[in-house]
Order: sequence, then structure tokens, then C-alpha cells
Amino acid sequence: MVGDHVLRVRLGEGTVSREEIPPEWRRRYVGGKALAARYLLADTEAGVDPLGPENLLAFAVGPLTGRAPGEPRFAVVTKSPLTDAFLDSYAGGDFAARLAGSLDDCLLVLVEGERDEPGVLVVEDGTARIEDAPELAGMDAAETDAQYPEAAVACVGPAGEHGVQFATVATDGGDHHAGRGGAGTVMGAKGLKAVVARGDAPETPPELEAADEEFADAEVGRWQAASETLESVDFADEVGALPTRGWQSGTFDGADGVGIEAVREASVGRERPGEAVPGGFRVPDGDGETVPRGAASITLGAGLGISDFDAVAELGGLCDRLGVDVISAGSAVAFAARASERGALDRDIDFGDPEGARRLIREVATRETDLGDALADGVVAAADRLGFDQLIPAVKAMELPTYDPRAAPAMALAYATSDRGACHRRARPIEEAAVAAESWSDADRVRAVVSEQNARSARWCLVADDFAGEAAPEQGARWLRAVGVEATAESLADLGERAWNLTRLFNVREGHDRNDDALPEAMTVPLPDGPAEGAAIDRERFDAMLEAYYDARGWDSEGVPTESTLERLELTEATQ
Repeated sequence: MVGDHVLRVRLGEGTVSREEIPPEWRRRYVGGKALAARYLLADTEAGVDPLGPENLLAFAVGPLTGRAPGEPRFAVVTKSPLTDAFLDSYAGGDFAARLAGSLDDCLLVLVEGERDEPGVLVVEDGTARIEDAPELAGMDAAETDAQYPEAAVACVGPAGEHGVQFATVATDGGDHHAGRGGAGTVMGAKGLKAVVARGDAPETPPELEAADEEFADAEVGRWQAASETLESVDFADEVGALPTRGWQSGTFDGADGVGIEAVREASVGRERPGEAVPGGFRVPDGDGETVPRGAASITLGAGLGISDFDAVAELGGLCDRLGVDVISAGSAVAFAARASERGALDRDIDFGDPEGARRLIREVATRETDLGDALADGVVAAADRLGFDQLIPAVKAMELPTYDPRAAPAMALAYATSDRGACHRRARPIEEAAVAAESWSDADRVRAVVSEQNARSARWCLVADDFAGEAAPEQGARWLRAVGVEATAESLADLGERAWNLTRLFNVREGHDRNDDALPEAMTVPLPDGPAEGAAIDRERFDAMLEAYYDARGWDSEGVPTESTLERLELTEATQ
């Protein structure tokens, strides 16, 4: 049952081959994030062009994909065109489970080279084939998915074809996305329009069937089924960390209009009810239905000053079909609105204007106007090109997501040290910090960030659902043993730390250092209102936390893993 092969796809040559995974790599990295990162490090040269044929694009599963409790996940791993750093992005749904079943004993699909015309990669029975598909050019995610009614599809939309730096890999017709960092941009540059999985989801061992029932009854399982991540809107507003009107405030008067209760009222039913996919909300989006997300309500709702949930759902559905990351798309519109307020644009872009946001998102996805073309490269590049301040905060050129770090110092450290740029999925200590705000020291914050980064990296090697991954390490080890992988709680802890250091090695190789582990100047400006009024990032305090973080990681003062750390984690061979 344990995968021990990869599929290597050479688009330029039109060939597919099977390769055995080196046994030591299987033992050390298991699957998913770490195994794909090891191939990325080995198969690319330093300074590789993210959009060139030499960059590697990996579709990765793990030993628990489609088998463990919760929603199945797969990963897309590559070098990001947005950040020039390591990128792993995850999506769930039917495609994830069927990809795992289609790969048989393979854990990765490694895509090299590029095509001149759009093509698709069809995966089934542990192998794959490349097919020409010029007729798919220009189709959105839903239209592409509809061409393969008997299979599951991961594809790029128009944004990926037009080289938007934050294009997604969309699955299940746009219901799910490997969203942040531009994995879809790399896929589009390679001329790969879609990956089509024709197999069935893998069978769940009897030992894991009982775990599925336990998960459904557990608190985390009930929370996921009820609200996905939408409760983060209400929570962020309550603690004063809700990014509003382009990060100009930490609270939003219209939060109730885009939060969890608004979603429940608008819901038209559950997400795809198939065996592989647990229930989740679906809402109308003007052109059909979409799966609402907390990130959309935050960046397209509060972030743009839009309190009408129907309008936010329409914007989210548009992003889903075009194949753009909702966080970066919302940040792009907010950037333009703030620039317009300053008189820096010869065009009026207003907060609270859904129709204007809709027009601009389309322009970004197709690069059809000068402003859309500039914003399609991300807000950091747009600020440089248009010649004014960044306005929207970013780390490693990736725009900050769902929580304002001025209201939560632990989130500031999590954003700054994230391996793929500003990300609330690498570590999310804000919930725990809010409960223990008065008693937490900066040392507590460092420990929390390191611990969460390691734990989440371990589950992304498996590849397990984020919410199921909240289960105790002992539980995760039991699940692994059920599918034939020897594991203990201690070995999972080592795996997570090893994965985090491996991606750090990649980023160091690509020229990233301590200067990239920083928050932008905008975060030193105090919040003007709300529960966190007056809060701001103190540079001296943040630098001290970063130094403590490096020390806890076993890295030197520039953030490079030391030799002793590499030896302890069996990573010395990865530097050779």
C-alpha cells in the first residue's frame, strides 16, 4: 500500500516514465511536501526561472491521501514565480482522492519542460499519457472540468494562461484551489492546461474506517462540517485583527454581513456529496454556485469594504472560474483603491464598489489593461512599476492574508518566517494567543510558531486534511501504521522539523536570507481603532523574537540551518 515510485513527465519530449523513489528518501520524507521538496532541490539548479522549462512542477500525494479522515488533499510543489521561493499549495475535493487512486503505487507526478500548445496529462492505473488539447485554450475552470464528466480535473483558468503571477490550480470545476503563490502560473507556462485523474478514490483500510467515524464526532470534525474557515471572519473582527479597507483598520462594521451567519442564510445546500468529499456550504454566485471561503469574505469583503455577502460570493466565484487566488486578487483591488484615493492613478477605484472590483479582477486575469497587467505581477511588483508606496503589506512578495499581525505578535512571527511567504496556514497561533494574551511571553510565541510549523509540515507530508491533522500525533502515527508506514509520534515530530528545514535549504539556495524574514513598514503604523487600537509592530521587539526563533530552530544569525542541525535531521545529503 505504501507508494514507492514517481511518474516523470517530460512535456518537451512527450514522454512519461516511472522511477523508483530512493529508499532513504522514502524513509526520511514519506511523501507530500517533504518528498516533493527533495526532488525540487535535486532536479533544479540554483536560480532556476520559475516560468522556464527547467523548473519542476510536482503533483504530490501522501500515504494518507484519500484514506485518512477529513477531506482528501493533494499538493502542488514548485518554485514560485511570485516569491522566487519554495511553494507548496494544497487543494481538496474529489480530484485529490481520485488522483491518489489513479497513481497506484506512485506518490508524485514530476512535470518538466514545456509545450507549445495546450495539453492535458491523463493519469490512471499508475501511469500517465500526454494528450493535445488546443480546444481547451481560453476555457475557465468550470468549462474545462465539464469536458471530462467521467473524470476528476485539476486545471488552470485564463489567469494561468496569461501568466498572472498568482494563478491557481483549480479542481472540481473551481470548487477548490491550490491557491497561493502561482502554481497555476507555472502550470500555464508549461502549456499544461489540465491534469485528468480517471481512477477511483483509494480504498480505506478497515482500521481507518473507524477513525473516520471518530473524526466526524470530534469537535474539530463538527467545526469543519459546520463552517469550514468562515468563522475566522467573526473571530478576527472580535479581536481587532480583521484587515479592512486595504489594511487601514482592524475591524469592519459590515462583518456580520459576510461572516458565518450570512453564509448559513445564503447556503443552497452542501458541497458535492460524493464519498470522497465531506459536506460543506455552497452558495449562489451569480453564474451558478460556489464554495464560500473565509479568505474570500475577508479579502474580497472586509478588505474591499464590501458588506453584501451576495456580492462577495459573486467576486469569489469569478476568481474561482478565472483561476486567481482570492487573497492576492483582493489585495490587488485594495492596492488600486488606496492608490486611487491618493490620486496616484488616473482612474477611480473605490472601496465598497463590487462592480468596479469585478471589472478590475477580470482585467488582472487577462492582463487586458495597463493597470490589470501591472497588478497581475502582484502588489510589490505593481508598486515598483507604478512608482509609489507598496500600500498593501507583503512578505517575500506574497500579500498578507487573513489576520492583521499588529493585533497579534505571534502572527507577525508566523508570517515573517513562513517558507512560502506571508501565510496563515503555516502557523496560526492567533487563536491560542487571544486566549492567553495577558500571560503569553515572546518566548511562548516563538515556541508556538515553531511547534505549529513543524506539526503542519508533518501532516502535509502525509498528505492529510488540515483539520484532521489537529488530531494528536499518536493518532496520526496509528493512521500511518494502518496503511503500512512505520511511524510513531516522535518520528512524525522529526518529519515535520525535517520538512521545514528542507524547504529552508531550498530558499537559502535561491538567495533568501534574514532580510526576507521581515514585515513591511506598513505594519509599524498603529491600528487606528477597534480592540487592538494603537497596536503596531515594534521593530526591536520583533528582531529579538526572530533571533530567538532562529536559535530555537538551530539556525545561525542569518537563518541558515547549522551543520549540527542538518546532521541531527539527516539532511546533510540534501546539501551535496
